[in-house]
Amino acid sequence: MSITNRPVSIETESAHSMSAQASRFLDVRALTDTLSARLSAEDQTPQSMTDASPAKWHRAHVTWFFEEFILRNVDSYRVYDDTFRYLFNSYYEAVGARHPRPERGLVTRPGVADVGLYREYVDSAMVDALERGLLDDDALGLLELGCNHEQQHQELLLMDIKHLFSTHAFDPVYVDRDIDEPGEPGPLTWRSVAGGVTEVGMTQGSAGFSYDNEGPRHRVFLEDFEIAERAVTNAEWLEFIADDGYHRPELWLSDGWAHISQTGWEAPEYWRFIDGEWTTFTLSGRRRPVSDEPVVHISFYEADAYARWAGARLPTEFEWEAAAATGDRTHGQLLDVARCHPGRAGSTMIGDVWEWTASAYLPYPGFVPANGAVGEYNGKFMCDQHVLRGASAVTPPGHERITYRNFFPAPARWAFSGLRLAR
Repeated sequence: MSITNRPVSIETESAHSMSAQASRFLDVRALTDTLSARLSAEDQTPQSMTDASPAKWHRAHVTWFFEEFILRNVDSYRVYDDTFRYLFNSYYEAVGARHPRPERGLVTRPGVADVGLYREYVDSAMVDALERGLLDDDALGLLELGCNHEQQHQELLLMDIKHLFSTHAFDPVYVDRDIDEPGEPGPLTWRSVAGGVTEVGMTQGSAGFSYDNEGPRHRVFLEDFEIAERAVTNAEWLEFIADDGYHRPELWLSDGWAHISQTGWEAPEYWRFIDGEWTTFTLSGRRRPVSDEPVVHISFYEADAYARWAGARLPTEFEWEAAAATGDRTHGQLLDVARCHPGRAGSTMIGDVWEWTASAYLPYPGFVPANGAVGEYNGKFMCDQHVLRGASAVTPPGHERITYRNFFPAPARWAFSGLRLAR
């Protein structure tokens, strides 16, 4: 594999001498490096399932994003390696052919050290372009998209590493931390939310970043409803299991029942019954589920079945947003590199676990994808996916907001996904 150019080191200069854009860019890039620093080269290469990607691939892909969509348009820039466009393109058909997703774990070259050099090279070129004023407003918009894109992949990297480590016979530890002592979640209480016509979504041109799928802002009509003041906890999920919830077809959607009949699911992802008690795999190794933490790593099918068992339902994404806009504005657990795990279930609606909603992932009225390859970012996936709202314990701080529309297929469980009830 030929390398057309070698990285140039970024000169050590204080954040005050850099532009705000350059400092923001380097801060985001540094967090990816921090997360991957705990991983060996062997950790970063395998792919544990088709939906997951190797950590090395994540690190290279987010770097390729900046190179492909920004630096290739800078006249003085020399592409690092032309083969990377094939190896590290994810799903941008307009860019050209790409390596098959299920085979990302077979890409042993470039190695982890080579990917590190690639990141340094692109970082240097990006900072140079910013400091020399070579990026126009469109490119600066792509820079902000690229930073948010990398934050998404920071969460994905942790999701994928957790799945990979869970396949190991001896439950390896990614982050060493103390064992959380169980507490009492307390009774589930409800908050009334008035119905009527309400506006949801992000206003075009408003301050702060948002993805195109979060707008246009538009009106919806809601009936009066109630929403639970906290997410469903591990203790409550254990009651569902004890009441034979996974074996009662009347609780399950038809597709969900077919899926658990085929897979044999008996509990959330990573749960295992050992020596007479349930355990769960965390990024700190295998532990007992903490009773007052939100249940995590459940599918849409499981969330829907639990809600029916509890005599409630899942909120629509519009109900969720209306409730979040008038509720507790503090945040639960977001990414803390010393924890990487949900905290106690509390009244906040953002943090700890993504919350499944009853809503299909569909375009808002008036939604139009952007022109060019970046228009493939969100719109092309508006089919057979369900919306999750909030944020999780591996969502980087600053990447959360009440209009954020996360989305996954109904059977997906490796995301940090839980649920909140409505009625």
